[in-house]
This record gives sequence, structure tokens and C-alpha cells, in this order.
Amino acid sequence: MQELPKNLDYSQIETKWYQHWLSKKYFHSTPDEREPYTIVIPPPNVTGVLHMGHMLNNTIQDILIRKARMQGKNACWVPGTDHASIATEAKVVNLLKEKGIDKKDITREEFLKHSWQWKEKYGGIILKQLEKLGASCDWDRTRFTMEEDLSNAVIEVFVDLYNKGKIYRGVRMVNWDSKGLTAVSDEEVIHKEVNSKLYYVRYKIEDSADEYITIATTRPETILGDTAICVHPNDERYQHLKGKSAVVPLINRAIPIIFDEYIDIEFGTGALKVTPAHDINDYNLGIKHHLEVIDILNDNGTLNEKAQLYIGEDRFAVRKKIAIELEEKNYLVKTEDIKNKVGFSERTDAVIEPKLSMQWFLKMDEMANPALENVLNNNIQLIPEKFKNTYKHWMENVHDWCISRQLWWGHRIPAWYDEKGNFVVAKTEEEAANIYKEKFPNLNAQISNLKQDEDVLDTWFSSWLWPIAVFDGFKNPEGKDIQYYYPTNDLVTAPEILFFWVARMIMAGYEYRNEKPFSNVYLTGIVRDKQGRKMSKSLGNSPDPLDLIEKYSADGVRTGMLFCSPAGNDLPFDEKLCEQGRNFSNKIWNALRLVKSWDIDVEKQENRNENNLSSNPIFIWFENKLELLKENLEKAYQSYRISEALIEMYKFIWDDFCSWYLEFIKPPFGEKIDAVSYQKTVEYFETLMQLLHPFMPFITEEIYHQLNNENDIIVSAYPSINAYKIELIQEGEKIKEVISVVRDVRNKNGISPKNKLTIFIQTNNKSIFEKYNFYLEKIANVNTQFTDKEIENTVTQLVQTDKIYIETGIEINTESEKEKILAEIQYYTGFIASVEKKLSNEKFVANAKPEIVENERKKLADGQSKLKALQESLSKL
Repeated sequence: MQELPKNLDYSQIETKWYQHWLSKKYFHSTPDEREPYTIVIPPPNVTGVLHMGHMLNNTIQDILIRKARMQGKNACWVPGTDHASIATEAKVVNLLKEKGIDKKDITREEFLKHSWQWKEKYGGIILKQLEKLGASCDWDRTRFTMEEDLSNAVIEVFVDLYNKGKIYRGVRMVNWDSKGLTAVSDEEVIHKEVNSKLYYVRYKIEDSADEYITIATTRPETILGDTAICVHPNDERYQHLKGKSAVVPLINRAIPIIFDEYIDIEFGTGALKVTPAHDINDYNLGIKHHLEVIDILNDNGTLNEKAQLYIGEDRFAVRKKIAIELEEKNYLVKTEDIKNKVGFSERTDAVIEPKLSMQWFLKMDEMANPALENVLNNNIQLIPEKFKNTYKHWMENVHDWCISRQLWWGHRIPAWYDEKGNFVVAKTEEEAANIYKEKFPNLNAQISNLKQDEDVLDTWFSSWLWPIAVFDGFKNPEGKDIQYYYPTNDLVTAPEILFFWVARMIMAGYEYRNEKPFSNVYLTGIVRDKQGRKMSKSLGNSPDPLDLIEKYSADGVRTGMLFCSPAGNDLPFDEKLCEQGRNFSNKIWNALRLVKSWDIDVEKQENRNENNLSSNPIFIWFENKLELLKENLEKAYQSYRISEALIEMYKFIWDDFCSWYLEFIKPPFGEKIDAVSYQKTVEYFETLMQLLHPFMPFITEEIYHQLNNENDIIVSAYPSINAYKIELIQEGEKIKEVISVVRDVRNKNGISPKNKLTIFIQTNNKSIFEKYNFYLEKIANVNTQFTDKEIENTVTQLVQTDKIYIETGIEINTESEKEKILAEIQYYTGFIASVEKKLSNEKFVANAKPEIVENERKKLADGQSKLKALQESLSKL
């Protein structure tokens, strides 16, 4: 007997066991003869702090890695952080502003010095926070996307792809972030529905007295960059305008009226203003019709000299002013309030401006082919599979990737230019000079003036190499690590980065290893609040994960996150789920306290009529049900239904173990328990803790040791699945059902559990009840008798096809009994009809698995037996 504290200090055991695991190097992995199991963490921004999405994502990764470790695999979970060009540069710019320093007033070298100082001081906080969650990462392998080896890999890949003709430089329409002062990729643009105005503006037809053509636009400030008006060639309204020009309002520039089938005759006025510098579709029209391109915007979103008006003013201020001026000068026909989708920068939330810019691009068409093929053929599994169609659509319509960013923090593009704009691409300045000599032999005098490109590479251009780079696959392609750990096993990430991270990693994998980077991609949902809103700081609806851990324990928060997180579906988070998780920990702890409070009588026989251990029905029932649990857990793991696996564990421990098994087995008050029953209980408890450990690592490690284990659960062998018989489980379930109906009758009739009742059992299979009789009488506090006829003045309960007559000593209300039986008859009649309908469906019978069809037939037979028994009871009443 051992007295344990009533309440467990979760914070204390979390610190104790995490430090213990670290000291034992349990998280560390090196290549050996075991089967590897590898996960690379989606590297969080170095600027980041732990949020609810990280909590979910990393909990799932930790569950998978802990299970693999217990299964004897060489589990390797590689952590690290991403340098996050835009986010980090913004942080440093703001930090400098607080010190009275403007970025434009210091050199690049000085800025980078400040950036590295910030990174060393604040970067990586999130990794320390993950330790609080219990993340069992191999911290010795922590990587950073701008560390020397990984930076070298990025430069090497850029040079290689350039030499292969896959990277090129050119003027293209890009998404311009006027706040971040950089181009961003399509995937970094968030489209939001906003309230806007549609302005109908009329343009005078050149050399006419009073003829006008009207267009509609949401961006009247771009009128100043118009170089054409376009109408459909079949639009009868405008046939007479062929060969004519219109005049741009306010600035009186004549522009041609062009005809193109791109125009939708039915939309608006059927006439479109064409501004090639500020709209991708207009840009394409401009190329086709050889139109002039007039870029009226500065990089910061203000108007430049080419606009002629409002020079130096912000685009949105101009929008309001120009609308007023157009109205005053009789060019504005009308305005309408509309809702439309507008692109915003994911990083700065600035409205994206389509802008022509000289950028670096990576051709995606060829690289996309193996990345698409190997997802469609399931060589790489997307989980859930519903994302496959979305992935297919994106990959079949992929655009070249704009990989340059107008920033200083990041991997500087390895291109060197002379004063005339000629350039070469090389890994180093020295190599660049040598290549320049060969490429431009007549310009050797320019070599000393070569200057490196000012731009850096898109952050994703480094993180797409992550699964290879973290194992030094570029530095040492034949090295032990890359040969052993690559390809990795599972990637756990969010659907919103499926394309601009996951797809690109697959491309890089086939480009540089001719192999997939991972086998399975588990896509989590978005964490939302109870109102369905995405959690965010701005809405104030995102709790601090560390506060939750302090309040509910790490295990409580881990389980709380998983109670409502099916793969790929959004997670409606409720803090009460974390409370439920903590209560589950308390339940398990109290179960341990109960077991440890028992005194053991080593001489006492096991509490049965028979002395043969194998014949104890409670052990038989529980062991068979435990094997079924293991099988169900493994099926859930195999199909990545992690949430279902946890719920299965939760129900089994709370109900089958705590509420039933321990009640069956515990000795009467003041008595001792026999040694065999105690040892069996401890063994079951240990097994359950091993199965639960991946989900709740701290409480399980503590209890495992409290059960007198010298070894650590984290490296114990994960329980294997053994054979079981479903009929032996069903026998125990029937006894539970009989006990439950007796308890229900007591509750409804106000009969104390202390009052012993007599029950009469009418059954065709007495052996089950005889086998379990000791436990049935003990737990239900009844005397049992068998009968082959109905017992009058008793409460009749149907348990499967058996009838239980409960003698309560209370006069039976016949009408009430009739109502109850009629209600059950109605239920089973409907139930039978639904099963018969399913079985009469030829498609279901032909396509469903045989065991599912057989299960439906069994449900039908059971339902029909119950209905028959109920009808007999009703007729007797």
C-alpha cells in the first residue's frame, strides 16, 4: 500500500521528465542498423512565438515520433527555424526606428549586423517554447535556413538552375507590396472581400463634338496610365469606332480604341480601359496589341511624374481626389457600391499592386511534372485525399515562380553586374570575375567594377530544400545522414502552404535526389474559435498556448487540441477541451492512487470460485478487449486518424478500465487484494500507459515509474497486437449491460445501491451468466436466479435477446411499462427498416467490404430478435 498525493503538480513533473529525457539523449538520433523514421519540422519563422496552429501541428508530429521510437525505429525529428525575410526585416526596421535609425540611412552591412544581433537575441524563442509542449525533437540537429551550410546550398541550387536554363531574369507583372517594398508570390497574396465603389467614367471620342465611350473601374487613379480602350469586335454598339481614338480625362492623352474577343460584351458597358502597367490582363492585352506601357506608381504606392497629376501622393488618397475632380469636370457618369475581392500581402496586409518589375524567375513547368505525377499515383500520399484535386489543379496551371525579393535580410542573389548591365551568375565574387572574363572577353576593364545584385531570394527558395539540406544533402550528397534519413516518412503541415512549400519540396526532391522528400503529407485544419473565426492576434481570440499549458498542463492541452482535430478539417477550439484533457489526467492519477492504496495478500487466492487464472472471466474479457483496442488504434494510425485514436484511448481508459475493470477487481472495503489480481492490474495499467504515451507523455512517464518500473516509458516497447476473440468481449459487454439496466431501474425507482435485489434471468445461454455470476452479484448487488418463464410483478428489461426480471418490491405500473415497450418497438421497427434498406441496395452489397456487409446482417438479425421479444412482452402485458 502506498499513499500518493491527491493532486499532481503537473508543472513539476513536466520539468522533471523533460530534463530527464534530455539528459538521457532519448531524442538524439544517429544512423545505425535500425529502420529510420524521420520527420522534418515545418520550420517556424525565426520571429515567431508559439500559437495554436503550432500547438496542433507539433503535437501531431510528436505523437508520430514517440510511437515510432517505442516501436524500435530510429526516430529522428529535425527542428529548426526559417529566416523569414519579410517578417524579420520588418521587425528589425521597426527596432531601428525606435532607436531613431532609418534603414535608408545605413549601409547594407550595418543593417545585416543589426539583423543578426536581433536573431541571436530573440530568434528561436519558439523552439524553447516547444519544449514546454513536450516536443521530442533532436535538438542537437537544430538548423537555421541562413546558417552557412544551408546558405551555401541555396546559392549552389540557384547557380545550378540558372546554368540549366531554368532561372531567368526579366520584366514581368508581379504582385507588389508597397509597404514591404518587395514583390511577393501569388501564394503570399490573401484575397479578401471588401466594400468598394465602381466608378463609371466617360472618355471623349477624339475629333468628335460630343460623343463619349463609358468604362467602369474600381481604380480611377490608374486612368492616368491608360493606353487604350478595348471593346469586343462583335459589339454592334462600337463598330463605328474602329480606327478611332479616345481621350483620357484630365490629361487629354489620345489612346486607341482596340477590338479583342477577350472582352465580355455582357459585362458592364462592354468597354474596358487598358492600363498595361497595372493589371495582368491589361498587360497581356498590351503585349498582343503593342500598346505603350506607362507605369504611374512609385515602389511605395505614390504617383510618379508619368501620372502628370497628383505626383507624390498616395494611390488611395488620389482615388478619392480624382473621383471628385472627374465629377466636377463632368467625366464621372455614376458610382455604385459593390463588394469585390482585393489582394492583400500576407505579411504586411498592404493592398497588392500589380506592377511591372525586373525580377528573377524560376521556370516551373518541367519541374512540376514529377511533383504532380508522384502525388497522383500515390507515391506521395496527401491526407486527407480531398486535397489531391486542389493540388492537381494548381500544378497543371502553375506559373513561373518570382524568386527575387527587394530586401536585405536573406540569401543575396549570386549575380554580378557591370556598369552596362551585363551580368554573370556564380557562387562567389571570384568565380564571377572568372566567368565574366570568359563571357565578355572584350570588357575585362569592367571586372573591377562588378557589383552583386541587391535583391535576396524568396524565403521559400531556401525552405523548399529543407528535407535535403538539413541532412547536408548538398554539402555531402553521399553522406551517411542523407543516405539513411532521406526520404523522410511523414510531413505534418497546414493546407495553406501545400503549394508554395510542399509542392516545391517535392520538385526539389526529384530535381536533386531523384526521389520523393517524404511519403505522407498530413494536412491539419485551421484552428478556429467557437464562432468559426480563424484565430488571430488582431481579433484577440487566440489564447496564449503557454498560459493554457500552465493552467491545464501540457498533456491536457495536447489532448484538448486533438479532441476536435480530424485531418484536413478546421478545428473548432474550445478551452473547455483542455480542461477535459486535464480532467482525464486527474482521472488516470486517481486510478493509480486507488490501485496503489490496495494492500496485497500474497497468500490469498484470486477472488474466484476457480483457482485457475486463465478462467477468470474479467481478465479474459479485459485482455481480449485490450487487444481489440490495440488493433483499432493501429488502424487509426495507419489512416492518420490521430484524433480518433486518442478518443478511442480516452473512452477505453475512462470507461472500460476505470469505470468497469477496476470496479470489478477492487477488493471490498477493508479487505486485501490477491497478488495475482494486483499484478494483472499493474500489467494492464502499464500497457495502457504505453499506448497513451505518444499523446500524453508526462503523466504516462510519471505513472509508469509509480508502478515500480525502473525503465523509462519513452523507450519501452510499444505493445504488440495479439489474437483476440470477439465473442469473449461480447460476453463481458453483456454482463456490463445487465449491471447497467439494474442500476437504471434503481435510479428510476429511488432504490438505494445498498439494497440487495433479486433478478431472474431468462436466457438460452446460461453459461455466460454462470461464468460472470460472482462479478454480476458483486457489482450490481443482486442475487441471481434463472427462469424459463415470465416473472410477474417485476420490472422487465431486455438485454440483447435475454430478459432480465428485476424484483423491486414496488408495484409495477402496467401502463407505464406498455409505453416504454411501445417506444422501444417503434425504435427497433425503424432501425430494422433502415438496415433492410441498406442491405437491399445492390451497390452497397457489391462495393462494401464483406465484413461490413456481414456486420449489417448481424445488426438486422439482432434487431429482429429484440423486436420479437418486445412484442412478446407487450402481448403479455
